[in-house]
Amino acid sequence: MTLEKGTLILVDYTAKIKDTSQVFETTNEEEAKKSNIYDAGRRYGSRLISVGEGWVLKGVDEALANANSGDKLSITVTPDKGFGEREPSKIRMIPQRKLGDKADEVGVGDEIELDQRRGTVRYIGSGRVQVDFNHRYAGRILVYEANILKTIDSVAEKAFQLINRRIPIEEKDIEIRSDTSAIDVNIPVDSYLLEGLQIIKRAISDDIFKFVKEIRNVYFIEKYQTPNEASTPSSSSTPSLSSDNQESDGKEADASDNKTA
Repeated sequence: MTLEKGTLILVDYTAKIKDTSQVFETTNEEEAKKSNIYDAGRRYGSRLISVGEGWVLKGVDEALANANSGDKLSITVTPDKGFGEREPSKIRMIPQRKLGDKADEVGVGDEIELDQRRGTVRYIGSGRVQVDFNHRYAGRILVYEANILKTIDSVAEKAFQLINRRIPIEEKDIEIRSDTSAIDVNIPVDSYLLEGLQIIKRAISDDIFKFVKEIRNVYFIEKYQTPNEASTPSSSSTPSLSSDNQESDGKEADASDNKTA
């Protein structure tokens, strides 16, 4: 049975330019190092994808929608379902001084941001710079070698994967408890000072409400301890779900809440 729209899956993949076999993206750390595209600031490992939700290129999304859990796929993505066709109108020649104080440091092939758009420098000379605002891989046919590892079915695993999508976290460092309509999430101390944490928690809550239909409340619990105590939250200190998940009139709340233990 093929995957339905909205199914959460874990996928490993490596993406190449078809005519050159150049690897430009991969979930595999060793492959990234081998292909000289390794980024120390990036997390490698299986990627969470919601089928049919536009989390990946259209060509990849369509192929996943016609696949099954466990399938290994070779997906050819044409420009119209990838990064688009190349458009000459998106190539501009500008004065080099417009690049500011660091104009002399810019080289051919560099990606820069100009007028709130990202572009690639194609030419520098005579005080002028040619910037290509087409996507780097526009007009190219791509090949994705993908392995659908599993579908995500349980409430707890869905919650963890949706949290992990937005907050880099190890499964052992987070505690998730759920009942029929609510989830308690003990986030690790290291995450408390993340920039924009409140916005991130709101986005995670929205994701959970969307992909775990039975959940009506999400509680994020921040636990603070004295320095001589372990910082890992214990289940014994987690407030009971049954005592907190309803409003005083007995009706469940529809928004996510925050509790500090």
